[in-house]
Amino acid sequence: MQILITIPVTEKEMACFRQAAPEAEFTCMQNPNVTEEMIAASDIIIGNVPTNRIKASPRLKLLQLNSAGSNEFCVPGVLSPNTILCNATGAYGVALAEHMLAQILMLIKKLNMYEENRKNHIWRDEGGVTGIYGSTTLVIGAGDIGTEFGRRMAALGSRVIGIRRHKVEPADYMIDSGTMEDIDRFLPEADFVACALPATKETYHLFDRERVGRMKKTAVLANIGRGNLIETEVLADALKNHVIAGACIDVTDPEPLPEDSILWDCPNLILTPHISGFYHLRHTYDRIIEIACSNLAAFVSGGELINQVDFETGYRKF
Repeated sequence: MQILITIPVTEKEMACFRQAAPEAEFTCMQNPNVTEEMIAASDIIIGNVPTNRIKASPRLKLLQLNSAGSNEFCVPGVLSPNTILCNATGAYGVALAEHMLAQILMLIKKLNMYEENRKNHIWRDEGGVTGIYGSTTLVIGAGDIGTEFGRRMAALGSRVIGIRRHKVEPADYMIDSGTMEDIDRFLPEADFVACALPATKETYHLFDRERVGRMKKTAVLANIGRGNLIETEVLADALKNHVIAGACIDVTDPEPLPEDSILWDCPNLILTPHISGFYHLRHTYDRIIEIACSNLAAFVSGGELINQVDFETGYRKF
């Protein structure tokens, strides 16, 4: 059995993989140096690879991604019908939730303004701020990332409402919950709207001009999922015309954001270049390795895989 690993690994991590598949032969090669020949020779790949190099390889039995998002691998023709696809859901919740919380606090406490004043040697009180305590937070996509974020907001005194694809009872930190069909019902109540959704045909431009207009003028929109959730022009107009109070985003459409994008100069926008994940937080890397080793061992022994992706929905199967 040939296994290709594109995740950066040390001997410590390799020992875990060898224990899971002692009879396998391993090749380690990080992107973008992975070739079509390496992919074609692999029975299992652990880590992301360029989709244009897979070419529906009939030999590939398992692709274990190091990302939580998997939409580009669900496009027909990318993977063979014989290939099992698993993602890394459960690895990114802590890192992305903390990042989104930090962005929101920076915006509502005007820390971005004070940092600009510091650069310009200006000692000035920028006036009133808003807070999390006593607010209402709508989490759209209350999975791993949304749950971690929602728990943090609840701990700071916010009333949290969770939205998922399927109807479930509110979690212990929530005051209510609903499905995607309930977004417009809850939206006018929310002071913070936090989106942690993958890119699917259902989420593409989910926040159009009309939906953004249903938000409070004092509300903050945070997006940690995928940039095409909201059209760039719609977001820019909402910020410039004070339709909403502000936005915190780690994702844009397109990426990288062009130098002449209107978003760069938008007021009340906290923007980071899709860096909340990766391996920047050690906890994230450790969880990816744990998930990958667990699934490799399960696949070799015929056990149950975790985070197997449904090609129709782009989400993991339940």
